[in-house]
This record gives sequence, structure tokens and C-alpha cells, in this order.
Amino acid sequence: MTVAECLLEALGPDVVTIGDRIPERNRADWSGLPAVMPLALVRPRTTADVSAALRICHESATPLVTQGGLSGLCGGAHPLERGVALSLERMNRVLSVDVAQATLTAEAGCVLQVAQQAAADQGMMLAVDLGARGSCTLGGVISTNAGGNQVLRYGMARDHVLGVEAVLADGTVLPAMNRLLKNNVGLDLKQMFIGTEGTMGVVTQAVFRLQPRPTHGATAFVGVADSVAMLALLAQARKALGPALISFEVMWPSFYDIMRAGIGAAHPLAGSHGVYIVIETGGFDPTMRERLELCLADAMEAGLVEDAVIAGNLREERALWAVRESVSEYPRIIGKLTPFDIGIPLDRMAEAVATLETAIKARWPDAQALSYGHMGDSNLHLVVNVPSAGSAQPTKEIKALVYGLTRDYAGTVSAEHGIGLIKRDVIGYSRSPEELAAMRAVKAALDPRGILNPGKAFA
Repeated sequence: MTVAECLLEALGPDVVTIGDRIPERNRADWSGLPAVMPLALVRPRTTADVSAALRICHESATPLVTQGGLSGLCGGAHPLERGVALSLERMNRVLSVDVAQATLTAEAGCVLQVAQQAAADQGMMLAVDLGARGSCTLGGVISTNAGGNQVLRYGMARDHVLGVEAVLADGTVLPAMNRLLKNNVGLDLKQMFIGTEGTMGVVTQAVFRLQPRPTHGATAFVGVADSVAMLALLAQARKALGPALISFEVMWPSFYDIMRAGIGAAHPLAGSHGVYIVIETGGFDPTMRERLELCLADAMEAGLVEDAVIAGNLREERALWAVRESVSEYPRIIGKLTPFDIGIPLDRMAEAVATLETAIKARWPDAQALSYGHMGDSNLHLVVNVPSAGSAQPTKEIKALVYGLTRDYAGTVSAEHGIGLIKRDVIGYSRSPEELAAMRAVKAALDPRGILNPGKAFA
């Protein structure tokens, strides 16, 4: 029998779909790569279904690509023509919220926003947060070690994951569902599945650490003269606000002016500035707003801040965030683009942004190079569009320029989006041959036939 026939016999037509009945959405992710018809689509309802599918793929040496919300930008969930796509969309339940233990247990196909709301309903907070919260899944968050807007305060995805249930390449179920904050028995096996993009196993469930929901907070929109002032303000805000500083989101005019005009948002400040910043604070101090006001007043007196406004209510807070969270509007406002998710050491960030934007403009005079990012964790996002190129964007040349400069600044080619297919050829810019060899040795031990997401990331 063929692999598809074996899967159908073991799991039935409710779980296995083949041929033209495979939905369009499962033929591609958000990476922009051409759609691919996989050999079969498996949509399991249980961990046992996942185990059975992996066992069949392992025995036949058939590649398997795991899919979640398909919102990744690097091709990590993009299917393979001669492989099986395994979508966890039906394994989407929140299983429990334990307030006393401060944990949330959910299946990997659960949408992040659903899990966040389940925690909020119990007065708690799942502090992993990113713009794709309404479509990305917890499994995807784990597989890419996602970051987002609150990394400065709460850390990356791996800082929130206490335990996982994962299925190995041969179908073995690994029940590593630790619920304890402190557990130092042997190897911390969950780490093998966080940030490894489905190359080591398929996560089916996870236990997340929850945080108490802040009772007080304040959000400010700030204009400063340049990147040097921005970095000085970040240092001052860290000192003045401590752990109350949750977000420090930066937008250069290249991003802010184009996207503000594109969504028709009002400018909250008088005049133009060299850099715009959204600062969000949160905690349990009823004087949180006053603390933020004092921090900004001191910064203004020191010449770091040119203008600032603090939201007075939720509506105003959303308005201050509107431009920063407008990235889903790129296709309408900018058109076809080449996106980057890079990390640059903060002491070189100002120089790097200026160099990148200048170099892109020098090569393509009509280029739009939009810079923004999570400066508290050294994460720079850059999107580039060359209007004169139309649909034939010089993607290869743009990537060579940007990733080359990223390497020169001792940065990383992936801060939070992963490697997937898109960045595989530049992984050596950020990892040594020795590191890559060690990763591949671990991969070979867990997946000796190399069926899990082959050709992606370091696999």
C-alpha cells in the first residue's frame, strides 16, 4: 500500500484527506512560497492519532511537516510535495487553568488568543503576546520560540513553557508534562522542542506558566530626536521603572509615517520626530501612571524626550498602539515586500539602522525600507519594497545586503520568526559550524530517518 493508503487505513477519512480535497490553506503558509500539494493531510484529534501517523511516516521514510496557524513567515510550516502535512487545528482545547499552581494546560492547536482569554477569565495572564495572537497557535509559538511585545518584561516563549507532551519521529509519545516551576531531575527535555521548528518531534500539549494580571498600568507615546536618544531613554526607563516596564516598541519615521498615513491614524504628537516609541508599563502599584509621568519628565528635562503623551483610557491606549500593530496592512499599503526579523546588539543599533536604510536607498533609489521593532530585546524588524520592481522584487539581492550587514554587526538573522526554508542559506551567519554539527547530531539521535521537517532550519 502507498503511504496515503496506510494512513487512511489506520486513521480513516475523517482524519486523513488526500488529493484535491486538501484545503488550499494547508498548501502554503504566510512565507509567500508557492503553494504545494502534499501527499496527504492528517488532521488528528488525539495524541494517539499523531503517534500513528508518525509511526507510518517513520517506517516508510516519508517526510512530515507539522502545521499550526500557518502564520509563520519563514516557511517552517510550508508542506512538501512528497510529504505529509500534519495539521493540529483540531487539537485546540484549553485543558485546564490552575490558579493555585499558576499554570495553563492546552493542546498545541489552541489559538494563542483563546489561551490568553482562558487565563484572563481566571484573573491570570498568559504573558506571551504577539501581533498574530488571533491566528497563531501555541504549538507554533513553541516551535519558533516566539517573542512579541512583552519579551522585555516576561521573556521569550521558552520562559513560559514548563512542560510538553511530544511525539517523536517513530511515534513514541514523550510525556514531559511538568507542572512545577522547579524540577531539576535529569535533562530538561522540553527544550529540544522549543525553537526547533518541528524538526525534533511534534508537540501535542503544553503546560504554560501564568502570571498575575497587573492591576495598574499606563501607556505613553514618545517622540525623540534620534536613535541615540532612544537608546538613552530605554536605559533611563529600565532604571526608573524596573520590572514595571513591559514594552518599549520603537518605530523610525520610515515605518511610522508610511503606515500612519496608510491606516489613516491621527498623529498623537505635535510635529515630526526622529524616532517614535510606545512605552507600556504594568504592575500592582496604584501610582503607575505617576511613575511613568515622572520618568518622562526627567527624560525631557535631560533633553532625551522632545514630546510625549500618556493615554487616559483604553480607547486612547489602543490609538497609541494602532500604527505599531498595523503590520497586517502591509499588502494593501506597501504591496509585495521582503521582510526581515533580525537582532542587533543595542550598542550598534543606531549605526545599523542608519546603515541599512542608507545602503538600501543607495542600491534602489525608490525603495521603501521600513524600520521598527522591540528595542528592549535588540530585535529589529525591517521590511523592504522597491516600487519600480513591481511584482518582481529583487528579493535575493535585498537579502544578501541585509543579512550581510547583520553578520557584520555581530547580529542574528532570526530574532523570533525562526529559520524555516527562507533563511536556511544564511544560518551560518549566526551559528558556527561546531554549533550546527551539534544540533544535527541531536536531530539524528531523535529522528534517524530524517523525516521531520527535512530541509528546514538546521535539519
